[in-house]
Amino acid sequence: MSLLQVKNLVVEFPHRRGTLRALDDVSFDIAPGEILGVVGESGAGKSITGAAIIGLLEPPGRIAGGQILLEGERIDQLGPEQMRRIRGKRIGAIFQDPLTSLNPLYTIGQQLVETIRTHLPLGEKQALERAVSLLRDTGIPAPEQRIDHYPHQFSGGMRQRVVIALALAAEPKLIVADEPTTALDVSIQAQIITLLKSVCQQHGAAVMLITHDMGVIAETCDRVAVLYAGRLAEIGPVHEVINHPAHPYTAGLMAAIPDIAQDRERLNQIDGAMPRLNAIPTGCAFHPRCPQTLARCKSERPELLGAGATRAACWLQADAAVIARPQAVAIHGGVA
Repeated sequence: MSLLQVKNLVVEFPHRRGTLRALDDVSFDIAPGEILGVVGESGAGKSITGAAIIGLLEPPGRIAGGQILLEGERIDQLGPEQMRRIRGKRIGAIFQDPLTSLNPLYTIGQQLVETIRTHLPLGEKQALERAVSLLRDTGIPAPEQRIDHYPHQFSGGMRQRVVIALALAAEPKLIVADEPTTALDVSIQAQIITLLKSVCQQHGAAVMLITHDMGVIAETCDRVAVLYAGRLAEIGPVHEVINHPAHPYTAGLMAAIPDIAQDRERLNQIDGAMPRLNAIPTGCAFHPRCPQTLARCKSERPELLGAGATRAACWLQADAAVIARPQAVAIHGGVA
């Protein structure tokens, strides 16, 4: 059974000139112990997806359609107080800038102990012992001394480790990590990625990893969902999506990654830019930038179609299925 199920999710932002649709019919699930990467350019809808799941959409943003289920229980219709109890206890959150998650006026220990005691039936001493253990598990040296330090006394990488410890404090089933390595240098990024993977394995938690970095996705995730203009462009096992992308947008993202095995002066790029929410093209939203546009791409919106081990919202996959069908008929003696 899936730990998290997102079904036909629609997120809208009403404003004086109408309504902007930031997410349009997005569906995916995450199994226990799985890491799902959510990738796309800025403005694709990655962070809004995470915010909708953890109940932190900024007003006037609202969930206008679809369902979000955690362990079979619908959570998208819960009130703020009910979501506050779920957030931290059953869903942990890791954000891009750890300073926004840590209170500069309180020590790391005070913040960890408060979080632990809010969600778990532990006394002060037991909570403190758990806080020290969490800091040790997340790679903080000398946690018995560091627990009394303030956030400004930690480096960026160490602060992010503290935030991961906070996210794990109440043993959540799901962790939503929104760009957790973006503000860190490359060597620290690798350490945080390794930490996230070990956390997933040791605690059995599912992780939704939001990032724009396909390299991080390749190193960390089991599956990947590619978002474009608030819609799901492709989803599937990470090695299949990376090595055999079925959607031209995914192929463009992959081609833009530097390859040390190739000698080229310029990186590949996807022409154009992500459309504004008030100017989403008809049909496939990617068609103005796509090098393989078909006539129907401009007028008909494709659903997710089977593309080998993945699924892609691309009419090229429909044409591929039509081409492949006569071959299958011939093998079965002409029986349709």
